[in-house]
Order: sequence, then C-alpha cells, then structure tokens
Amino acid sequence: MTDSKSPRRRNLLKGAAVAAGAMSAPMVSMAQTTSLRFQSTWPAKDIFHEYAQDFAKKVNDMAGNRLKIEVLPAGSVVPAFQLLDAVAKGTLDGGHGVVAYWYGKNSALALWGSGPGYGMDANMVLAWHNYGGGKALIEEIYKSLNLDVASYLYGPMPTQPLGWFKKPVARVEDMKGLKFRTVGLAVDVFTDMGTAVNPLPGGEIVPALDRGLIDAAEFNNASSDRVLGFPDVAKNCMLQSFHQSGEQFEILFNKGKLAALPADLKSIIDYAVQAASADMSWKAIERNSQDYIELKKAGVKFYKTPDAILRAQLASWDKTIAKKSAENPMFKKVLDSQKAFAERAGQWHNDYTVDFKMAYNHYFGPQAKKS
Repeated sequence: MTDSKSPRRRNLLKGAAVAAGAMSAPMVSMAQTTSLRFQSTWPAKDIFHEYAQDFAKKVNDMAGNRLKIEVLPAGSVVPAFQLLDAVAKGTLDGGHGVVAYWYGKNSALALWGSGPGYGMDANMVLAWHNYGGGKALIEEIYKSLNLDVASYLYGPMPTQPLGWFKKPVARVEDMKGLKFRTVGLAVDVFTDMGTAVNPLPGGEIVPALDRGLIDAAEFNNASSDRVLGFPDVAKNCMLQSFHQSGEQFEILFNKGKLAALPADLKSIIDYAVQAASADMSWKAIERNSQDYIELKKAGVKFYKTPDAILRAQLASWDKTIAKKSAENPMFKKVLDSQKAFAERAGQWHNDYTVDFKMAYNHYFGPQAKKS
C-alpha cells in the first residue's frame, strides 16, 4: 500500500509535533514553587504543632508543586508571643497560634475563645465568626493595629480543664493566693478570683511548675498536657471550666504574600482551612480520649471542677467584661455581636440537642455494667 502522506508532509507533521512538545515541556518545568515559611506557637512535640503541619500538608498536597508551606515550631525564628508581629512585618510568611495570645494588643481579641461565650461551645463560636459577623470584626481590629495580616480561624477545641494542681481544689477559697498560669481574658477572671496569674507560653509551663515558680496551671487538653509533661510535675487535674470553653486556632498569613498568590491557590487555602478544621476536631476526639486513659494509668487523679468554682468564674467574667467594655469600645462591639448570635443559636442548640450523657450511661454506666 502506498503511504498517502508525502515525505515532505510527514516531515512537516513531525516537525510540528516536536515544536509543540518543545513549547509545552518548558511550561511545566518552568512552573515555579512559591515557598512560604510559617512558624507555630507550639513546641515541636505538641499535638498543636501537628495540627499546624496537618493544615500545611493539605495545602501542599492540593497545590502540587506550585505552593509549599513549611511550618517551624515555636522559637525557631521568634518567641511564641511575637508571632503576630513577625507575620505582619514579613519576617515570617505565616503562622499558627490562638487569638488569645494577642490579648495585649487589644483586649477584644481574647473574646475569640476566652470566657463562656454566652453559652456557646467552640464550634458555635466559629459559626458566629464565619456567619455572624466575627470575621469582619477581627479584620477591623487588625487593621486598627496596622497589622498587615490575613486571619483564618478554624479547629474548634474541646472544653479545656480548669488545670493541673499540686492539690485538688474543692472551694472557691482554695483558688486564692495560688500562683497560676493562664492567658487571655482568663488572666482577668482568675485574678478577680484571687490567684496570682503568670501568662507563660506553652513550652515554659511545666518547667515553671517543676521549679515551684507556679502552683497550678491550665493549658488545653489531655494529649498536649501529657506530651508536655504535666503528669510528671502534678498529679491532680480539675476538669471542666468556663475560662477557655470555646477556643479555636488561628492561621495567619502576611497579607502581601497572600495577595500575591493566584486566585486558585487562594481558594485552595480557603478550603484547606475548612478541611483542616473538620479533620482537627476528629483527631482531637481520637487522641484526647486515648491520652486521657494513659494519664489515668500514670496515676493522675481527675476531678470535676465544683459548680461553686464554675459559678464564681461566671461572676468574675461578668465583672471583667463590664470593665473592658467601658475601657474599649471595640470590646463591647464584639461582645454585642456574640451575644446577639448566641441568644438565637444557643436556644436552638439547647432545645434540639439530646442529652448524650443519658445514652452513654445507659450503655457504660454503673447500672449497665451490672447487667
């Protein structure tokens, strides 16, 4: 059979294919990777730093070779409490922490997590942030402080314990005079309750407890508390508290670095935040429940915080927010927004949500074990 294509035609087609390949190959190889250097406010061994890395991995996996976020542990570039300024100035491209750490810049920032949140848990506070006006308010605060950052809140934290004590506390009076570690607006609450507060960053708490510089401390959860070494220096943990019952994490970007990214990479970051938020809440249940068992095996005694102390927290909180609202109009603006959302969402939540403890006791309570 005779080839219908002439030698000249075959050569032209071959040349066109080669040219097309030459044009397309460099486009792939020339695609540059944007590398962003982040730092967390957490020690490398803490599960919180792992959460920061989980977020970065989601972004990196979805972005392919176009964007890479590297997350360093606390202190690698700046101390934990200097992270916000470092991101704003461009010393770091981004970071991972909690809003309460920036309490000293504007007390209103601590309302994202500190206090009882008008009865909202952490996921409801995130609902307020994303759909009830909180996001616009935090942007307004950062702008007023001339901080060139973009903030993403995510990761609803489980209710935090009252803390770790050398001796368990049974009465409000037992709190008075204690040298106590906490952060954010909890500083004001516990100060009003009579404790001497020292707002140490996470990595410094256990050494301070060990040396007797503080008598008691709160941090966050069973997994973090265990790996940071709390059971080595204290054997009593008081569970349940209103001081940090609705906290979440913050992912920070230098605004200029974020703005320079193409639209599709910005979308990847947006959706990675949402995915990381859900993943973090699931991982927290898995790991915290396992580490709770391990802490008990290590001889830690857990006690429910007495209701009298919880009520005292609420009373001290009311005094704290009244004072801060009078001093800071933005503080009151944030509170009013939270309160309006919480009144509506809280009624729905409380009316609709069944008492899961009833079902748990039905299957695992004392009576169930006898049958």
